[in-house]
Amino acid sequence: MPKVTKQEVDVVVCGLGWAGSLMSIELAQAGLRVRALEKGPDRDYDEFAYPKPADEYAYAVRNKVMTTPAESAVTVRYGLQDTAVPTRKWGAFVPGGGVGGSGMHWTGVLIRPTPTDLKLKTYADQAYKPGILQEDMRIMDFPFSWQEIEPYYDKFERICGLSGNTGNLRGEIQPGGDPFEGPRSQPYPLPALEDTLNNVMFSAAAKMLGYHPFPNPSAAASRAWTNPYGNTITPCNYCGYCSKYPCLNYSKASPQTAVMDALKRMENFSYEVNAEVTRVVLHDDKKSAKGVIYYDVDGNECFQPAKIVILSSFQYYNVRLMLLSGIGKPYNPITEEGVVGRNYAFLSNGGATLFFKDKNFNPFVAAGPTGQMFNDISPGNVDGPSLGFIGGAKIHSSQATGTPISAALPKDTPKWGAGWKEGLETWYGHSMKVSITTTCMAYRDSYLDLDPTYTDKYGQPLLRMTFNWKRNELLLQQYLKGIVGDLVKELNPDNFSMSFLPMDANFDLTKYVSTHNVGGAVMGDNPNTSALNRYLQSWDVHNVFVPGGNAFPQNFQANPTDTIGAITLMAAQAIKDHYLKNPGPLVEA
Repeated sequence: MPKVTKQEVDVVVCGLGWAGSLMSIELAQAGLRVRALEKGPDRDYDEFAYPKPADEYAYAVRNKVMTTPAESAVTVRYGLQDTAVPTRKWGAFVPGGGVGGSGMHWTGVLIRPTPTDLKLKTYADQAYKPGILQEDMRIMDFPFSWQEIEPYYDKFERICGLSGNTGNLRGEIQPGGDPFEGPRSQPYPLPALEDTLNNVMFSAAAKMLGYHPFPNPSAAASRAWTNPYGNTITPCNYCGYCSKYPCLNYSKASPQTAVMDALKRMENFSYEVNAEVTRVVLHDDKKSAKGVIYYDVDGNECFQPAKIVILSSFQYYNVRLMLLSGIGKPYNPITEEGVVGRNYAFLSNGGATLFFKDKNFNPFVAAGPTGQMFNDISPGNVDGPSLGFIGGAKIHSSQATGTPISAALPKDTPKWGAGWKEGLETWYGHSMKVSITTTCMAYRDSYLDLDPTYTDKYGQPLLRMTFNWKRNELLLQQYLKGIVGDLVKELNPDNFSMSFLPMDANFDLTKYVSTHNVGGAVMGDNPNTSALNRYLQSWDVHNVFVPGGNAFPQNFQANPTDTIGAITLMAAQAIKDHYLKNPGPLVEA
């Protein structure tokens, strides 16, 4: 038995990032007693007041507000016959650590998927003849319609103070926005951020080639904004410290700026940091949970009883906790039986870096979401069947930072010493990027399970990731290379470099791509192929809800945060409206 048993609460929330903070405040507002447990340290904005976070080496190189591999390692392999080895240093992705999670250091691009993205399986069945797509592809529809989820997108965007241009207002296409977005019930809360030179040049080039650029939808507020929880977010001052940094100006929406200030004032909410949850404890019938086991800051094993358990950590932590706790049957890629671990997906990026001797982009005057993008190359907007792949990308020019260590320099520039300094002096401020962020489909053998060899400090198995690039995603990369090449020609730089995956590429864990990991405990209509129902409720353990990127059945080209916020808010509403009145399954299996 654990050394310490805590007083029972109505809800225990495991992980206090975006999903955990939203669940906490929504359920606390319903009068429930909510207790949150966060594996990492507290992260209060007093610690990050200007100018403390303006330290590129500490935050962007040493990952000051991220977890470490020693604390949160996963093991990685390409295929079923390979031996997985643990991550020793973060590379392709960098999970957040502490209160706020990845919502503290995210870039702040807050974009919705399209209606087609949410019903991708339906689209594929209608548009693709048999034999075009890979046999081992396992894409699925999200288990709700655009009309059902849209109000929750709108609510989350108002919580964040979304800044940008509306593209589709109740079915009417609006000038200056994304004409391919799904209908919005309300316009963007705030106008777009100010344009920078790269934005103007990229937008003009994209229009010349027939595309439909629009400002990056931004969770860095363009104006002061008071959100539905009563928290005020200040206008962005374009300081250039955004992605990988806590916002030093209180301008980027995060759990701290948008939720926690109001949540911490509620008497029926409390939280504990440095509290690592290791298991959900189930009743004997395995149909409901009693609470969770965790280790506190002093190393004591504690039991937190609760009527409702929310697993709201980073995507792969949630999957691991379900596997360790026996919630849902583990996925077997050979037989395709089981549900927990299936449909893991990442994404790929790439693009071009353009250098102009006679242009100064003033990159130090930037916000993380500063940029322009277009969504013309997405499922349903591009003739994927004739090209032999399904998917797409947002194509964008984003000026996210002007920090010198990460400054773009020509390829022949030395990596250190006097030559690097000379290159920085010559080229700093004279480059812009044209980038892609792609979709990634789910496959039979791309999955998560418990590693048979490696364990954590408590003796529990690490999570094992089996993943590699597939032909579909590599064909997409090659197609996008041509589009970016056309944009480069239109922009006519003095010189440039390109970076795209070749057809024989393997997944490279060492180079940063994004932290948009999804899948592993996906939502769906069928308990034989999904771990969660449409309300993020476990099909097997009815008082366990699992909000996060884990619920995505595949990855779309839109950043995941908007959808994580929306599905979390929809699940919280279902708990308040239905589950509390009649605890049990919210959807018939």
